[in-house]
Amino acid sequence: MALEIKIEERTAKVELLNRVGSKALFAVDDQKIEVDIVQVEEGVYSIIADGISYNVELVQNESNKHYLVNTFIKTFEVDVIDAEAKYQKSRLGGDESEGDSVISSPMPGKVVKILCKIGDEVKEGQTLVVVEAMKMQSEYKVKIDRVVKEICVKEGDTVNAHQPLIIVE
Repeated sequence: MALEIKIEERTAKVELLNRVGSKALFAVDDQKIEVDIVQVEEGVYSIIADGISYNVELVQNESNKHYLVNTFIKTFEVDVIDAEAKYQKSRLGGDESEGDSVISSPMPGKVVKILCKIGDEVKEGQTLVVVEAMKMQSEYKVKIDRVVKEICVKEGDTVNAHQPLIIVE
């Protein structure tokens, strides 16, 4: 499965083609790269590519899709852009200043937790609802400060893709 990885201003399509032991073959955009990669401790990796050795530390930020990657020379911000992230971006239509007024899930699932009440003033980035789909839990957040106008579901409900879960204004 290919993912898009955004490193600062560059976005690359990255796919693991083969892995045997510590040897791995990746396709980065259209270029194949063979590496020898070993985890030396939690979050720290030793990588040899094209005869050059790299030591890399991965520090997970606020989500499992955003990391700080530290090398001896530089620190990079890295985002994993998967299907869910692409969907969220397409829902915004490129205009994040307004944010969405309807919180919904891109796929069917089960409402695990509702973290707000009608009338709550919610802040940018605050999680309003958690939905489980395909054995994974996803948090749905507001893009800008809002007020919860309506809660369309309750915990334990099964929901369809794109069904309104929470409406904010």
